[in-house]
Amino acid sequence: MSSPLRLLDQSLFDAVAEQARQAPRLRRNFNLHAEPDRVQRFLNVLQPGTYVRPHRHLRAQPGEGFECFVVLQGSLGLLVLDGQGEVLEQVRLDADGPVRGVDLREGEVHTLVALAPDTVMFEIKQGPYEPTRDKDFLTDFPAEGTPEAVAQEAAWRARFTSTAGESL
Repeated sequence: MSSPLRLLDQSLFDAVAEQARQAPRLRRNFNLHAEPDRVQRFLNVLQPGTYVRPHRHLRAQPGEGFECFVVLQGSLGLLVLDGQGEVLEQVRLDADGPVRGVDLREGEVHTLVALAPDTVMFEIKQGPYEPTRDKDFLTDFPAEGTPEAVAQEAAWRARFTSTAGESL
């Protein structure tokens, strides 16, 4: 009889981190949910250099566009932006630090930058996942895979190294 538990242990983190290192996007999800589930639960493993285009989550029902995540390993920077792409808030999340996670309100435009190799976060948001409607991107920012995206990610990451990671 198989166990009803799925362990979120170091061997899983290491395996998904290796996949993220090999992926063109330098990140990889490990889903704990099935596609039609109403609650999405997954590990999101990011490597420095991954570009997360600024976006927000909009859902049909009020209150369903939230996003909550906790850093389990490594470090990442969260930027919350206004509709014109100006940074409103910046927070460093560290697995060993004073801030380890956030609960982001529905409709908030945000992006993430990996600040340490093999950063692992546990993420939860409303499902089911619909790829064509999951994210509302800020169109003023470059698409993934472009030289402009590489430069943008580097500039965002530099915000955290130049301010020693303090929250704004």
